[in-house]
Amino acid sequence: MLFPLRPNSTIGIIGGGQLGRMLAESAAKMGFRTLILEPKADSPAFQLSNQNIQAAYDDITALSELAKKCDVVTYEFENLSLESAQFLERLVPLFPPSVALEKAQDRLLEKQFLEEKGALVAAYHAISSVDDLMAALADCGDGILKTRRLGYDGKGQKIVLNHISTDEAQSSLSDIGRGPYIFEKLINFDLEFSLIATRSYAGDVVFFDPAINYHENGILRRSVVPGNIHHISKNNAQELANNILRSLNYVGTIGIEFFAIEDNIMVNEFSPRVHNSGHWTREACNVSQFDQHIRAIVGLALGDGRRHHDCEMVNLIGDEGKDVANYFEKPNSFVTLYGKTESRKGRKMGHVTYLI
Repeated sequence: MLFPLRPNSTIGIIGGGQLGRMLAESAAKMGFRTLILEPKADSPAFQLSNQNIQAAYDDITALSELAKKCDVVTYEFENLSLESAQFLERLVPLFPPSVALEKAQDRLLEKQFLEEKGALVAAYHAISSVDDLMAALADCGDGILKTRRLGYDGKGQKIVLNHISTDEAQSSLSDIGRGPYIFEKLINFDLEFSLIATRSYAGDVVFFDPAINYHENGILRRSVVPGNIHHISKNNAQELANNILRSLNYVGTIGIEFFAIEDNIMVNEFSPRVHNSGHWTREACNVSQFDQHIRAIVGLALGDGRRHHDCEMVNLIGDEGKDVANYFEKPNSFVTLYGKTESRKGRKMGHVTYLI
């Protein structure tokens, strides 16, 4: 495959949620066609793509068809199986590469990888039994029990306190669901921020300004830019991100979540994709995280990611996505709805970015 790809080339996107939808929108602006692979018929991304394949993410026949019809393939989430990613990689360029998916989709492998790259992470233990959990509590004190795979937006995790009994520990494992698990020490941090970066096919890296993030019930509620982040923390975060991107031979946009603790930083996790905390870049920057991702995976030069406005991005969750007329009435507000037909508790239905 020769890069950069020409206009009207087809980009395959695995996953039909809001991230896939916004990627398809960016691709269309640049003259590229999109093909979405997604099992749900009412997926938001289907509404904006040129072609769709409704099939399971591990359907070999569907993956083969996707590879045959596309010039490059990307994905909107990290729960694509490693086997499916590696299968695709043998047939068509896949960005980010499968090795990034391998590290990010298993929280234990992710922590080990981050430590290898020089990141400070919360103390952690691999958990496969009640005895493991009790030993982890004795070592770390209060912490968070998580599934190693598939959890997101507060799902698949639970705060576990040090004083619990063996029976309560067993109940916590049952509440989380099927293992394996990881236990992470509960961190008392000053603030949480995320760094969005894009690495091009040629190896150039562009950073967006860090965003301060605020969560409710494990779900991102809002992101604020600029944030009160010490310049040393920002520089250290960028240096670490560069190290991660180079070591993975990464192509595309990545989101890395940090805890700021006084003048130090700790990595919480990274996501090998465009990130919810970077949605504000669509209105407040010269080039958005979605535009940068498309530029990177088709081999184009990256754009200028500088911010031209301060801003706040607020997620619309559950029934907040039903009646949004008042958001449109506010000055300098930009409403993005995801086209989802059913609102549920904890489900992200859209977001609003306020320029300041």
